[in-house]
Order: sequence, then C-alpha cells, then structure tokens
Amino acid sequence: MQTRNLLYGALAVLFATSCSNTKYLAEGELLYVGGSVKIEGKDIPKSECKNLKKELEDLLRPKPNKKILGLRPKLYLYNIAGEPKKEKGFRYWLRYKVGEPPVTFGKVDLKYNSDILQNYVENHGYYQAQTTSDSTRHGKKATAEYTVKPGKQFKIRNVIFPSDSTDALVKAIGRTKRRSLLKPGEGYNLDVIKDERERIDARLKQKGYYFFNADYLKVQVDSTNGDHTVDLTIVVKDETPDNAREVYKINDIVIYPNYSITESKKITQSDSITKYKDFTIIDPENTFNPRIYDRTLYFKKGDLYNRTDHNLSLSRLVNLGTFKFVKNEFRVSPRFENTLDAYYYLTPLPKKSIRVEVLAKTNSANYTGTELNVNWSNRNTFKGAELLTATVFGGLEVQVSGQNKGFNVYRFGGEVNLFWPRIIAPFVKIESSEGFVPRTKATLGYEFQKRIKLYALNTFKGSFGYQFKENARKEHQLNLTEITYVSPANVSELYLSQIDANPSLGKVIEKQLIFGPTYSYTYTNTMQKRKKNTIYFKGSLEAAGTIAGLATGADASSGDVKNLFGVPFSQFVKAETEFRHYFKFSENSQLASRIIVGAGLPYGNSTALPFIKQFFIGGTNSIRAFRARSIGPGTFRSEVDEDSFLPDQSGDLKLELNTEYRAKLFSVVNGAIFVDAGNIWLMKDDTNKPGAKFSGDFLNELAVGTGAGLRFDLSFLVLRLDLAFPLRKPYLPDGQRWVLDQVAFGNGSWRKENLVFNLAIGYPF
Repeated sequence: MQTRNLLYGALAVLFATSCSNTKYLAEGELLYVGGSVKIEGKDIPKSECKNLKKELEDLLRPKPNKKILGLRPKLYLYNIAGEPKKEKGFRYWLRYKVGEPPVTFGKVDLKYNSDILQNYVENHGYYQAQTTSDSTRHGKKATAEYTVKPGKQFKIRNVIFPSDSTDALVKAIGRTKRRSLLKPGEGYNLDVIKDERERIDARLKQKGYYFFNADYLKVQVDSTNGDHTVDLTIVVKDETPDNAREVYKINDIVIYPNYSITESKKITQSDSITKYKDFTIIDPENTFNPRIYDRTLYFKKGDLYNRTDHNLSLSRLVNLGTFKFVKNEFRVSPRFENTLDAYYYLTPLPKKSIRVEVLAKTNSANYTGTELNVNWSNRNTFKGAELLTATVFGGLEVQVSGQNKGFNVYRFGGEVNLFWPRIIAPFVKIESSEGFVPRTKATLGYEFQKRIKLYALNTFKGSFGYQFKENARKEHQLNLTEITYVSPANVSELYLSQIDANPSLGKVIEKQLIFGPTYSYTYTNTMQKRKKNTIYFKGSLEAAGTIAGLATGADASSGDVKNLFGVPFSQFVKAETEFRHYFKFSENSQLASRIIVGAGLPYGNSTALPFIKQFFIGGTNSIRAFRARSIGPGTFRSEVDEDSFLPDQSGDLKLELNTEYRAKLFSVVNGAIFVDAGNIWLMKDDTNKPGAKFSGDFLNELAVGTGAGLRFDLSFLVLRLDLAFPLRKPYLPDGQRWVLDQVAFGNGSWRKENLVFNLAIGYPF
C-alpha cells in the first residue's frame, strides 16, 4: 500500500509539473500540442479512410513536443534548467542535451500544411479533393485541425506499354510489362509511377542501355473516361538522345591497381602494361597477381553491359579488403561503334600495418576486465590479396560481485590467421548475389589461462575452413576440421580438495583432444532499419571424433577408451540454435526477444561432453537474476562455503528465453526492463547431482528472473548496468519455487541474497 501511494504521489507531481510548462511561455505565445486530420466523404471505405488519415497526419509540421505517458518531461526539464550563463556545465547539458525547447503555435503554417495535404491526396488519385484548416485555443495551448474532402479515388483502368515498333528501345520497354508495378484496379499513385520509371530503367540497364535514364520516360495519364478511372501510357520522350537508344558492349578493360587519387597523370608507358586474358593491367611494380582480377571482375570483353555485373564487380573489389578506394568509369570506345572501355582505378591500403588496442570487456561469467591486443596484418601476402594476421594478447578479468570474487583470471596468448579470397577446394565454385567474396581461412592459436588459487590451462587451437556470404543477410561457415588440445597445469590443493566433494570438477582439468568438422548458418535482416519486425537466427552443428571413433572401435561405456598421442579424444555431436526477434514500436523503443536451444550427445570414446563444449547459463548476457554459471543442471544446486569459489555448473542440454523492452530516455541514456528464463540439464543420471537429468517436467525446472537497467550509448561502446532479482528458483522444493511473494526491497538480507548487479559492455542480445 505504501509503495502504491508513493507511485500515485510521483505521478501527481509529474502531472502538476507538466501542466506548469505553459507558464514559461512569453506573453502572447501558445504551446502547440498537435494537429489532427479529419476525412470527410462517403465514397471512401472506412479502412481506406483510416490509413489515409494516418498518412496525412504524419505529414504535418512541426511536430509537437514529445510526450511520455501523456506528459512532456523533456520540455519541463528545458524550462526548469533556465538559460545557462555559459555553453557548458550541468545546466547547459540539462537544457540543451536532455531538454527540448517549446514548439509554439507561431511556428505552425496552416496554409503550408494544407497545401502539403492537398498535393498528397491529388498525387494519390483524389483529383477533386478539398482541404481546409482551422485552429483551436485552450488556455495557453493550441491545436490545428485540417479537414480533407478527398472524393472518390481514381483507379487504373489500363496500362499501355509501347508495342509493334521497329525501334529496338521501344520493343525492349514493351518486354518489361510482365513485372510492371502499375496494376489495373489499383488506385492512381504518383509515387508508384515514379517507381515504375525507375524499374524500367533498371531493366534496360541489364540489356546494355548504358546511357538511358528514367527521366527519358513519361507516363501519360488519360482521366477522360468519366467513371473515375485513368488509362496510363508509357512513352519515350522525343528529346531522348541517340546514345540512350543504343545497346553497348564491353571492349577494353583497363586496370590501375596502384592508382593515387592525388596523381593527375596516369602511367601509360608500354613497359608497365601487362596483358592478362581480357584485361590490360598498368602495374609497373607488379603488386598483384593478375588472377585476382579474373576472379573479381564480372565483365569480359564482348559482354553486353549490364548494371548487375557493374555493381557486383565493384562490390567484390571492395570486399577483398585490400583497397582503400575503388573507382570505376566507362568511356565510349574510339575504335568500335557502340562499345565501352571500362576503367578501374584501385588505391591499395598499406600492405602491412600494426594496430594496438586496449579493450574493456565483460563475459557471461560475470567477469569484467581489460585486455591489450597487438595486431599485425599483411593484406597481400602472396600477391593474391591474401590477408595474413597475427595477434598477441594479454588481459586480466575480475568478478566485481559474486562468490568468485578474488579468483581472478589472467590470460595471454596469440593467434595467426590466413585468409584466401577464394574457395580452395577442387571443382568448387561459389558466387554471391551481392558480390561478397568467399574466403578460405586457416587458423593457429595458443592461450594460457590462469585462474588464481585454482589451476592453469594451456589451450592449442587450429582450424581450416570456409566463410561465405550469399548476401548481406545469409552467411555460412564451414570448418573442415577444428582441433583443440587442452592441457592443465599448476592445479592447487584447494581445487583438488573440492574435487572430492564435487567429482565433476575433475573434468575441468582433464587433458582434452577435440577434432572434427563444424558448420554454422546465420540469417539476419536487422540492418533493415525501416522494418517493424526483424530477426536474427544462428544454427550450428559440431561433430567431433566421428571417423577416429569408427576407425578405432572406441567404446568408453564399456571401458574401451582410445588415445591419440597419449590423450583420449572426444567423440560427440553438438547442435545449438539461437533465434532473436526485434519488434520496433517507434524510432526510440523496441521489444527484443531471444530463444536459445542447445543439445550435446557424447558417444563412442566419450561418456560426457568435454568441459569446454558443455552448456552454461546465468550471468550478464544470460539469466541476469542469477550469478554466472550458477544455475542447474536441473534442480541441482551446488552448496559451497562462502569462502570458497563457486564452481561452474554445466550441462548437456540448454533452454533459454529472454525478452527485453528497450526505450530511449534522453540523450545517450536508454532504459530497459526484462524477463529471463531457462536452465541446463544432463542427458544421464549423475549420483553426485540429484535432479540434474532432463525429464518431461523440464518446464517446472526453469529459473526465472526480472529486472531493469540503463544503457549508456556512447557510440564507440554501450555501457550496460542491469539490476535483477529472481522470480523462480528451480533448486527449491516443488511447489515453493515461485518466490514473487517474498520480494522485499526494504529488507537488507533479501537484497543481499537476491539482488544481482550486472556491469557489462554491449547489449545482451
């Protein structure tokens, strides 16, 4: 009751302060609180009327001050801050960065808005429309009202494309009719007509009409039918130049691989010219092997010009990652009629570079720290635009809260990667519809990780595989082989003593040898900012030790464990999928949701998944109301002394669900409220972990938490602060797991046990 009264009081204060915004206005000024459009007419269906009203109201300018829950807090903050004496400091920041100046009625031009509405409805086929405007004053506030009488909309009766002509251009236009955007029966719309001209122009560009332009087309409108219909006729303008009516082919292809944008004179000496297939290469320094142009450029001599090959060639040159600037131009060939010479001016990035990075980072285990990376790269290793990178790194990670505080992690190591801008495999050719370059990647790496007071791990990694993007939305990664070898060192007595109480901890310090193919597929359209609904999906599959297990006949379940190089190799299949959905309410608010499902099945030479391949849950990027890796498996809970470290709880199966409402509060500050749920389970019974096995009652074993947070979007990074608490604890007895009725923010012992603060960098998903 006390909390409810406090909330009501806060709302009353906000309402009162919002109402006081008008007292800051100058004498005679009125606060503009919005405009509305009324549609009058019996000839328009209700659904059409509703859509038209919304479209017209979106056109009104200016927009009134922003409202949140019916209030205008930004305007209030602008007013109470007052005029600052200097252009810095808290008052200036509050008034001009957080606040928002009043939108007064004097800024509203009723006639201008009326003209905009009139033009819009006429351009959408309401030729006999009438628009009027008026305003209403309420105290020191004013609104604008617009009345639109659109009449009946004109519909398209016929769309007439030119035909039966000896003109090749006119015939080519006629052949584009099948995919026309103009449909009989639909309403007249000037925007669609403009799009249709652009569509026809794009189709002609595919057929060699390099010099054609959408402006050379006009659509004649005949509205004399008398039944609110129009006939549309596609016509080529008489003033269309001759070259726009001709089809062009590619003649010479000239490439300048070392072009400098500061040089006005190009190299033309005969001794600097190299001929390779259809290409003329002017590269006296022999910087690149000519074969990269054959793989990158779509045009060949004699090809009909088309815009797709034009754009794909440029995209592939850019996606090589070797050139700083890529410029292309076509010139009419002086030697042959209706041909174009293609010129490519390429400015390389520095061949070798070194970069030093100091990073702040967080991970799912609630560790926060810093890392130093030194990166060296060679962008043209074997003169074929191959990219060789070498990285050395070192860092420290600490847990700022939680039971593992003090058990810090030190790590250092290095990694070498070599990328080839092609698929190195016999009889395999992959093309992208958007010019992305497929890559072959080889990796070698080493990492030393030291967990203070516990143990150290030496990890060696190697892989060879392929990366390929079909387009901007779809990406594939296939590693033909991925090898990981883990060897422990410096295991402490503290850790060894804990193994006696929790034998599963012994898996962490076992030697591990993992090898086999991996594959992942990613689809996302989140880059499409105008879409209301966007998604992200990633699915991965890993199969380790399959061939080796079959060849050796390994059967760990019967004690027949096989070794390679003196180490038992792992044999398992693991799959994981992650799906995210983003629903945009407005430019400044959205609902983000995620579901993760994963499963791993050991067999043959393994009775359990290797520790580094098992699933974990909880922490800053997972279920934020629980400490990292502290949930499950199942209803099991590890009981440890407060002075000891909290062991990582792992499982063979994982289910996680998250949803988060995000909204911009002001300036760079965003807020969020969220709910997380999930758990992990084992595939088999473990006498040391009762309740850990997956069963049909898994929904009753989900952990659930909720909370709120702030995100500081600083452009170069997003600093995230989340405060969460559990709603459901799976390790409690059945029937007592929901703990919502126990929430007591005023109780110190409850806060200590349940409130979890998460400090992280970046969004959780």
